[in-house]
Amino acid sequence: MPIPENHLVERIARLSRAAAPAARRGQIARIVESIGDDCAVVAASPGEETLITTDLCLEGTHFRREWHPADSVGHRCLTRGLSDIAAMGGVPVAAFLSLALPAKLPQRWVDQLFAGLLHVARAARITLAGGDIAQSPTGIMADITVIGTVEVGRAIRRTGAQAGDAIYVSGELGAPVALLEQMYALPTRKFRAASYPAHFYPKAQLELARFLAARQLPSAMMDISDGLSMDLRRLCQASHVGATIQENAVPVASLNRHEVELRHALHGGDEYQLLFTVPPGRRVPAVHKGTPLTLIGYITDGAEISLEHENGYTTELEPEGWEHFAKGGR
Repeated sequence: MPIPENHLVERIARLSRAAAPAARRGQIARIVESIGDDCAVVAASPGEETLITTDLCLEGTHFRREWHPADSVGHRCLTRGLSDIAAMGGVPVAAFLSLALPAKLPQRWVDQLFAGLLHVARAARITLAGGDIAQSPTGIMADITVIGTVEVGRAIRRTGAQAGDAIYVSGELGAPVALLEQMYALPTRKFRAASYPAHFYPKAQLELARFLAARQLPSAMMDISDGLSMDLRRLCQASHVGATIQENAVPVASLNRHEVELRHALHGGDEYQLLFTVPPGRRVPAVHKGTPLTLIGYITDGAEISLEHENGYTTELEPEGWEHFAKGGR
């Protein structure tokens, strides 16, 4: 079995840096940021940088045909890539989709997948500009690549957080993974997709990200796709800082009129909300166009990430979100 995902990414990044060729005279594109953030950043034209991200959706890992309607699979696939562009404060331009499909898959299912994906593309005002299709011997695989742009030097990375910065999250957390637990517990029950949009039809926070970027509020930012505890640790490691999160400040979502548990909000993934840090003295609105922006803690010196409980007692916040190949992980 490969080593856990975070360690595998670090190893690939080291190998990639060692193998990277030296810049040549007259070379058009320059790699500004590569492996280790939400997008690669390429300086390809004066005044503008190109953002490039790719995400893989696998049947049985990211979706199940018996649970997820085809339009939800297409919707979620493109949203994953758009959320990475949002996390860097960029504007999406185009998407490329590579599909591997089983020979016996009904054409109606494929049509509905594209209907869901193209609905998201229209809303984001981007073009599906190409890709590839191949026959799969087993399940469905969808690999999305999204390209975006950002002004030179304005990409918001994970590396800018400093001690004293406030930590914010957008939206409410925990509903997608709480629903997933119900789906595993009741595998024969049919869950109406339209009733659970946070899981089946999530929204990338593109407009919110542009609002934050235009006001230069975040010192660091990323999306919460693998869980708050996991992604906060990644942001802190990239910035070489620690953090303290206040338990009673974490915005916990509701599901079917029942409140989602704190553990779902802390460790659940599949959120596509924004996690960002803000230097002292900068004002962040409590709500932006219906999306709450919640102060949940502060960046600290050192490397420890702590959870401050209501009684004032503090414990270490272990990362328990999604990580491929992690022993005992999800």
